[in-house]
Amino acid sequence: MSGPREPVEPVTPADVTRAVRLAVAALRQAPPDADWSVKAGGIDWTCWETVEHLADDLFAYAAQLGPEHPPLDSDVPFLWYRRREGGPSNVTFADQAGGVPGLLQVLESCGALLTGMVATTAPDVRAHHAWGVSDAEGFGAMGIVETLVHTYDIVGGLGIRDAWDPPADLCARVLHRLFPDAPTDTDPWPTLLWATGRGELPGRDRLTTWRWYGEPRD
Repeated sequence: MSGPREPVEPVTPADVTRAVRLAVAALRQAPPDADWSVKAGGIDWTCWETVEHLADDLFAYAAQLGPEHPPLDSDVPFLWYRRREGGPSNVTFADQAGGVPGLLQVLESCGALLTGMVATTAPDVRAHHAWGVSDAEGFGAMGIVETLVHTYDIVGGLGIRDAWDPPADLCARVLHRLFPDAPTDTDPWPTLLWATGRGELPGRDRLTTWRWYGEPRD
């Protein structure tokens, strides 16, 4: 356990880049013969599908900020579909002929799209998300949370969970931006896992349902 955290800086475009690059570096530590068709830890998608879902999240958050007047009550109407029953519903998929290197390149590319939109979108722009109409910083924070926790899921499925230990400052910034009710006297990474239903904290029940709050915070 740690003491109360220091004042937290805003989430930045560089944070999005940092999260995605750290995730890609961790996933590249999987053995060459790793089976990416096994289920990711704690969810019903394969490790390959979970990377595709993560890339699609990053793409979708960038896309929401793209129009001159972003929608405030709906998603930009791309066509989402599932490759299989029970799989993730995505706009973007990786060509399996590209193998794991191609899959991770898709993830990097979608992360760069979100970084660019967070960097260039005016701070007063708002766009729809099911968990609160949000600004560019909020969408950047959402992308980081998706990256941190889904990488945790994937490395769990691949058996390389020791390869993933995100920086405390990055976790603290997204907790501050999106999870106003999360404890501030616990280490940020275990707290983020707890806040997303993936871990336990001493003295607190494990969450069976969870959400973040995308609305800008005054």
